[in-house]
Amino acid sequence: MILVIEDDQMINKLLCKVLSDSGYETDSAADGNEGLSKALANEYELILLDLMLPGRTGEELLEELRKTKNTPSIVLSAKNEVVNRIELLRLGADDYISKPFDVDEVILRIEAVLRRSGGTKARSGLQYKDMKLDKESARVFIAEQELSCTQMEYSILETMLANPNKVFSKRNLFESITGEEYLSEDNTMNVHMSNLRKKIAKITDEPYIDTVYGMGYRLSK
Repeated sequence: MILVIEDDQMINKLLCKVLSDSGYETDSAADGNEGLSKALANEYELILLDLMLPGRTGEELLEELRKTKNTPSIVLSAKNEVVNRIELLRLGADDYISKPFDVDEVILRIEAVLRRSGGTKARSGLQYKDMKLDKESARVFIAEQELSCTQMEYSILETMLANPNKVFSKRNLFESITGEEYLSEDNTMNVHMSNLRKKIAKITDEPYIDTVYGMGYRLSK
């Protein structure tokens, strides 16, 4: 279960709905005091935490929580807020997302943090056309034939199959998977995509990954 601590009622409901649609159970709190009380009293897989909260700020909540619990936490904060990311990491935040946010990115970041922390996944398998991805065994099949993947290639497919209608920029895809900053001159993602397409082509003539000029990548329609 994921705890959403957000005082903006509309954003809170939106996040809970998006998480529910993605297969996660949710709980919510509207202020820092309620959020801390729930976070201490229950065992959550992850916490989505707004910084500007009534009663107790997100920083104060996180600092207090870390005295007794290591629940994975992703901080949400408006872009115009002065945020020291190093300080947030020191307090125990696992990731940071700026508002306004892309809901697909939120799900990707959650899945990345849960993978790193060993948390449970929302779905045990994904499928697109004849491609099936088994999360339990971390294997990919196309028409029952296994596709040999590196860890990065598997993560690319897992991310794209979880969001079949999304166009991913190279930056978005790289940062969502690795949690590291993407450098514009880095050609790593192009190489991974090229290798992945070659491996797929050895099994089927059906295209699975399209390049969207000037934007990035998406699953073939």
